[in-house]
Amino acid sequence: MAKKNQSVQAVRGMHDILPEQTPRWQYAENIIKDVLASYCYKEIRLPVVEKTELFKRSIGEVTDIVEKEMYTFDDRNNDSLTLRPEGTAGCLRACLEHGLLHNQVHRLWYMGPMFRHERPQKGRYRQFYQLGVETFGMADPDIDAEIILLTDRLWKKLGIRNKLRLELNTLGTTEERLAYREKLVDYFKQHIELLDEDSLRRLETNPLRILDSKNRDMQALIKNAPELMDYLSEDSLNHFEALIATLDSSGIEYQLNSRLVRGLDYYSKTVFEWVTDDLGAQGTICAGGRYDGLIEQLGGKENYATGFAMGMERLLLLLEQLDDVTVPRSVDVYMIRVGAEAEKVGMCLAEQIRNEVTGIKLQVNCGAGSFKSQFKKADKSGAEFALILGDDEVSRGEISLKPLRTDQQQKNISQSEVIQVLKELI
Repeated sequence: MAKKNQSVQAVRGMHDILPEQTPRWQYAENIIKDVLASYCYKEIRLPVVEKTELFKRSIGEVTDIVEKEMYTFDDRNNDSLTLRPEGTAGCLRACLEHGLLHNQVHRLWYMGPMFRHERPQKGRYRQFYQLGVETFGMADPDIDAEIILLTDRLWKKLGIRNKLRLELNTLGTTEERLAYREKLVDYFKQHIELLDEDSLRRLETNPLRILDSKNRDMQALIKNAPELMDYLSEDSLNHFEALIATLDSSGIEYQLNSRLVRGLDYYSKTVFEWVTDDLGAQGTICAGGRYDGLIEQLGGKENYATGFAMGMERLLLLLEQLDDVTVPRSVDVYMIRVGAEAEKVGMCLAEQIRNEVTGIKLQVNCGAGSFKSQFKKADKSGAEFALILGDDEVSRGEISLKPLRTDQQQKNISQSEVIQVLKELI
């Protein structure tokens, strides 16, 4: 128990994003929103808390997420609720609940916090932020291609395309995967002495996840395992080949990875990951694919769905490595006011400037202080210019404009001219 006067700390694995960090987040978020808008995707805003049953039905009760990682609690009505560990199930629940899937096509996105009780490490937190994109009602591989093209465009806009590679696979249908699963289990049982603890547990619950093991001692065993592609129908193979043909014609580079599986059971046919080698073990930035069967699993009629999720923290770690990312300034102009009249006139003048100079970021010094102390604050703010107003300037109807990032000289201008001058500068 914490001592009475001891300060309260954040929950382990749930981190603060401080004011000096948020401009880079806003920069990335604005580019993401612009790219999504260019493809006509619409935002949906979803609850952070859902009924626990939703995730048990969608993710599967025998997955690590449900068994070990979910933040689950009973509310005052004794209903079991869970902080969302991922966004797809909640998005689909909302679409079913509000009748959005009946003979309709939707392209949706959401962004916000998810929660998993994992061991915190760089790029992996217990509260983490994700962008989710979900599409519904489209069966053909062209929508699979579109979301991959969308992400490729996003990496280019962010300037990180050269740091990422696309890995691609197909999982076929649920029926095809079940037939393959039997062969895979038989194979691993023949070499059971080579399986590690995680793989032994997955052997009966989710054997495809063994293919995704990072245990170096098991790589030779995994390499010689049966190939899922050998158990796919002509329809599944044609779907995958059509996707590849579209990516080829669009100039998208990719690597086929027959061992790529997704951690959640609801995926089928197309699966993909955008991976980097610059972040160590947490190398997957974005992952997704097709999950047609999940809609029926949650009580809807047979339908089609594909989407992806992107980890914002990992994306920001990649952006921090770039030298040429220009994050927009938080402050354009800092107004210094010294003297009773200057404080009164300056606040009114600042409002006039905001009314007339579209988009200007103008910070007015509040809390008084000498010229020297206010100049220090102006410099620390990152502003490009300072507006300086003392009682002498007020009596003359003037204000001083001082560039803070260049060697240009400070100059006096009339208060009536300041709006036009700032329009030309900002």
